[in-house]
Formats: sequence, structure tokens, C-alpha cells
Amino acid sequence: MTNHKKFGLIGGGVMGEALLSRLISCEIYQPSDVIVSEPLTERRTYLEQEYKISAIADSGMTFTEATEVVFLAIKPQIFSAIAQELAPVIRHGSKQLIVSILAGVPLKQLEAAFPGLPVIRAMPNTPATVGAGMTAICCGAYTKAKHTEIAKKLFSAVGEVEEIPEYLMDAVTGLSGSGPAYVALMIESLADGGVAAGLPRAVASKLALQTVLGTAQLLQESKMHPAVLKDKVTSPGGTTIAGINKLEQAAFRSALIEAVKAATKRSQELGK
Repeated sequence: MTNHKKFGLIGGGVMGEALLSRLISCEIYQPSDVIVSEPLTERRTYLEQEYKISAIADSGMTFTEATEVVFLAIKPQIFSAIAQELAPVIRHGSKQLIVSILAGVPLKQLEAAFPGLPVIRAMPNTPATVGAGMTAICCGAYTKAKHTEIAKKLFSAVGEVEEIPEYLMDAVTGLSGSGPAYVALMIESLADGGVAAGLPRAVASKLALQTVLGTAQLLQESKMHPAVLKDKVTSPGGTTIAGINKLEQAAFRSALIEAVKAATKRSQELGK
């Protein structure tokens, strides 16, 4: 490479591409600022053609070429192998910021692999692929305010960002990390309920999806507490309270609470 890059992405998979596409479309980085390490030739070719960036197979070269940020978007299972590959080129006191979205890989493990470098651990969720994600970040010992701002700027390109202490990261995994599956299950169930009530499948699916999407947008924009909106929709002796009564009988709220707790516990187990 003849020109140094500002942003180095190690791992050009779904989440890596989601971030890459938004960073370029939002003009946070220009294509000429970016270098991507991706082992699959077909994937490298696609990323180069789609985003006009440089893509190579060598993670070590990506690290040395990226002057501002090195972003890890690889599978946690191959982190040790990638860390060993990068070890010979890591310079103590480097100005590079390391950002990791590796689930279950704690700051202490990241900092051991990148001694002396500022490190930020992040947990985005799948809606990030359409720019509507929720990302939690926590900062390592060498991370300064300017590094935190860089990370927030990166993840703001794919949605909302919240800084938290690391001990809360498992709870984040249980809620926003796993949460899209809970919401998808709820939407599917609402549509099934519509079909059971006599609606055509296509109509029921559209109604269920837009109802959830619209309700979330209403709560976000109005800053209304969910309980207040629920009370506004619920008339005395009406249809909504009849439905809510059935949800309470089925322990709907308790089931969601227990789902988040179970996912949090599993995240803790996987991180050990």
C-alpha cells in the first residue's frame, strides 16, 4: 500500500459491511481512507467493487496501514489466531484506537493482545445493518475522551450509542443484543393471532409489523412512558383490556423479563 489509511476493518462479514457502508454513505470516511482485511477472495472482490475501498487478506498489513482506528469484526473463536498474527506489528504507544465487537471477549483479553493501546469494547445489535441499531460501548484503561468520541461517531452511523461500565455488558447482550429475536417472535405471534382471527396472512403480517414499528417510533418521539401509552389505548371494558387480560394470564411480561435474565446469564457463562 502506498498511502496510509485512517480506518482498518478486520473482518468483512455482515456486521463489518453494515458499519462500512454507513461510514462511507455518511461520509465519516472516504473510500480512500479505508482498508479491509478479509480472508475470502470473493468477499474481498465484492467489497472493493461495492464500496471502492482497498481489501486485502493480511490482517497485519491492515493494522500497520490504519492510522486512526482498527475495527475488529471477526468471530470470537478466531480472536486468538488473529491476535497472534497481529502481535509482531503492534507498536506500544501507538495512536491507533482498537474497537472490538467480539461477543464475550472482555477488555482485559483485548488489552493483553494490544498492550498499551486504547481499546473499546462494543456490543451492537442486528438492526445496525439497516442503520437502526443500538450499541453499548465500554472503554479500556488507555482510552481517552477523544477515543470515546471517535467510537461514538462510528456507531452513531448505525444507530444509537450508550456508554456503560463493562460489568453491564452481559445485561446489554441479554436485552438489546438478543432482543431483536424477542421482538421478531412477538411480531410473528401478532400476525399469527391476526390469521387466527380471520385475516389473510399478508395483511396480518403487514399490520403486525407496522404496529410494532409505529409504536416504537411514537414512544421514541413523544418520550412517553410505555405504561402511559398503554393506558391511553385501553378503554374501560373495551377490546384492548380484554387482550391485556389474556397477556397477563399468560405471564407475557414475566416471560420477557425472564428471557432477558436467561440471556444475560448465558452471556456470563460464555464469557468465562
